[in-house]
Amino acid sequence: MYNIKKMNKISPVIYDYLPKEEFNVSSHMEDSEADGLIVRSADCHSVDFPNRLLAIARAGAGVNNIPCDQCTEQGVVVFNTPGANANGVKELVLGAMVAASRNLFDAYDWAKTLKGKGDEVPKLVEKGKGQFVGGELAGKTLGVIGLGAIGILVANTAAAIGMDVIGYDPYMSVDRAWTISTRTHRAEKLDELLAASDFISLHIPQTADNKNFLATPEFSKMKEGVIIMNFARGGLVKTTSLFDAIDAGTVKSYVTDFPDDDMIDRKGVIAIPHLGASTPESEENCAVMAAKQLSDFFLTGTIVNSINMPECIVPPSDTARLTIIHKNLPNMVGQITQTVATHGINISEMVNKSRGDIAYTVINLDNELPDALYNDICAIEGIIKARKI
Repeated sequence: MYNIKKMNKISPVIYDYLPKEEFNVSSHMEDSEADGLIVRSADCHSVDFPNRLLAIARAGAGVNNIPCDQCTEQGVVVFNTPGANANGVKELVLGAMVAASRNLFDAYDWAKTLKGKGDEVPKLVEKGKGQFVGGELAGKTLGVIGLGAIGILVANTAAAIGMDVIGYDPYMSVDRAWTISTRTHRAEKLDELLAASDFISLHIPQTADNKNFLATPEFSKMKEGVIIMNFARGGLVKTTSLFDAIDAGTVKSYVTDFPDDDMIDRKGVIAIPHLGASTPESEENCAVMAAKQLSDFFLTGTIVNSINMPECIVPPSDTARLTIIHKNLPNMVGQITQTVATHGINISEMVNKSRGDIAYTVINLDNELPDALYNDICAIEGIIKARKI
């Protein structure tokens, strides 16, 4: 029986994938009792992770609320759910483009000022509507920065409604490339996208390397009157540079799902309270993916969609199974297999995967795994965490 602590309210659909026969799922257990955590927005940086903690599943894409480096050091697998909320975010991005281009937010606010004008309202509407004239999307150029699950959906949908689309992603995988519309032009350099785009949509993670990804040098290369949508993370755009670009007329509108205090009521900024994935469909999709990942990991050792461990897909086994998270060093696998051999136990199957400095080894044994062997494996220098399944 594995203990899974819910750090946030989450769709009850998770119980379909974490059955009570094998998982005790509750929001009331102590942190020290948890083998796994399932989290949405709760801040895990202040959580004192117990030695027994094996995995954290984030029901969403961003993992800023999880201390990932600490998890890696402690051998805690961190999962996220890329693509589960992609359609919800995509639809909001398209809606934001229409709203910003057609000045709907300003028009809405102005229309409310007509309350109480009685029979004059229709005439006032016709007289005042000219100040809110905006452009259509068809024929305009959209630049999509980041061609992951959401970025590709945004690019493909924009192309389908008649926009010219430029995508930029130097790290795009071959699998992703197959799913993008042939009508999307891939920019080799970011400057090409910045110079050509009437709209720019950000879909990259916020990391230490790309904080302030759009700053003064990037704004200086943009077309006058560009509309920018940020449904990724707030720190990707340098606020002072953005405000300068708005004041200069370079940026007509900045639509952000991650506003801060400086942006509230700022002219040229459309602040949305992080609604990108706030749909019942997205929340359920994220919950299902997170629960499946935890179930597969705990029951078989499979790792998929981890942000800190190598991907490793292994089928269920009728034999004893040992999973080992260890440093990716020379002769680590040799030491592991030699230790197994000294106990007179045969290895029937073995998988080893690595990711940077971390490696993951799954071993199926012909015999039951004795405690002495498990303890000897854990004693090898460079072993971070081992588990018997």
